[in-house]
Amino acid sequence: MFKGLLICIFLCLTNISFSQNSEAEEDYVNDNVLKYDDVNYKPAIKTVQIHEATWEYSAPIINLNSNEQIELSFDDIDGDQKQYSLSFIHCNADWTPSDLMISEYLSGFFDLNIINFTFSTNTLQKYIHYSILFPQQNLKFTKSGNYLVYVYLNGDKKDLVLSRRIMVYDNKVTVAHTFRQSSSGDEQFNKQHLDFTIYNSGYDITNPYSDLKVVLTQNNRWDNAVQGIKPTFMGGGQFTYSLDDASTFNGGNEFRYFDIRSMRFYTEKVKEIYQDAELKNHVVLYPEELRTTKPYLFYNDFNGSFLIKNRDSRGNQDVEADYVFVDFFLPYPTPESAGNFYVMGKLTDWRMNKKSKMTYNYKRLGYELRLYLKQGFYNYIYVLSNDTKKGGDETVIEGDHWDTENDYGVYVYHRKIGTYYDQLIGYKKINSFKK
Repeated sequence: MFKGLLICIFLCLTNISFSQNSEAEEDYVNDNVLKYDDVNYKPAIKTVQIHEATWEYSAPIINLNSNEQIELSFDDIDGDQKQYSLSFIHCNADWTPSDLMISEYLSGFFDLNIINFTFSTNTLQKYIHYSILFPQQNLKFTKSGNYLVYVYLNGDKKDLVLSRRIMVYDNKVTVAHTFRQSSSGDEQFNKQHLDFTIYNSGYDITNPYSDLKVVLTQNNRWDNAVQGIKPTFMGGGQFTYSLDDASTFNGGNEFRYFDIRSMRFYTEKVKEIYQDAELKNHVVLYPEELRTTKPYLFYNDFNGSFLIKNRDSRGNQDVEADYVFVDFFLPYPTPESAGNFYVMGKLTDWRMNKKSKMTYNYKRLGYELRLYLKQGFYNYIYVLSNDTKKGGDETVIEGDHWDTENDYGVYVYHRKIGTYYDQLIGYKKINSFKK
């Protein structure tokens, strides 16, 4: 009886609730439920960026046995100074929480206060820019694997602000790869197929079919990530993954782009610039074109990322770039019955939710969306979310070409016999253009 009472008290006093449902349609969920995905929990939080500290276009992944750091930054458009802190949860390969206690994967302190902040300067939209680097001298990761970093307010872990996925790898195996066109006749000129081999010389993998997990991502997207594939051939200290249709991706197309680095000059994709009665900046983009019947055209892009910059200012771009309402319009004769269209890219945190969902305008005969974005140069695509299929389908609007330039990530996880968590024992970044 007394033991049961203690358990009830412990559950009531737990600082935070967790949820594994990452498919929620809500943008801002004020239910104190942490989701194991890239989510903003408050509408005032904008322009969240997380990456390896030396390059802003990199994935948020670092080597366990190095001095590499991850940088997290975001803006709070409420404009008043707040006390933000962050903490970490170790996760399995499928982004469910592992059974490790926090003292088993972190050394030093278990939380960090975000003390670096700067007020915006010469902007119509007032905001505060926050940033932090980790790990630090007083907080280090001791295990490889997936981690969820979450930010909370005023020392209260129930008051969630944002969460982001990061990874820490410890290379104990090596990965070799080859790219080729799909062997299927119908998909030969549309799909990109990735074959790869894992070499485990000197590292014991007893049962690769059950203990080894491989995840493939394209352009840092998780909605179309490939999981659950098994080796085709084994032997001689290597595991070969080939002839598996699961590792075939849509080639897609180069990302669309627009440039809002200046509010004084019209750029290629900008149709109109104006200020409303509340002195908010607005940009109207030209109506889009369907690219499904157009030939493939290569041009350099950020593979869905963005660059923050204000061309009209030479100061600190983090705090001198202003915010702008950006209007998208996709002509489409009749509403799509198979699902909904979304604007996809880092500008919408690679998520399909209410923030990125387009609305059909029967008068204009097309889909429209308005986003509030920081000045910069942006990449994006249009995807269709079909309830019968996982992820967003970019081929409906963007077309599908096998020779499109894409970035891929190969993540190799292993659960050793006798342990209760997934190590990230191998990682390789691959570009479809580079041999």
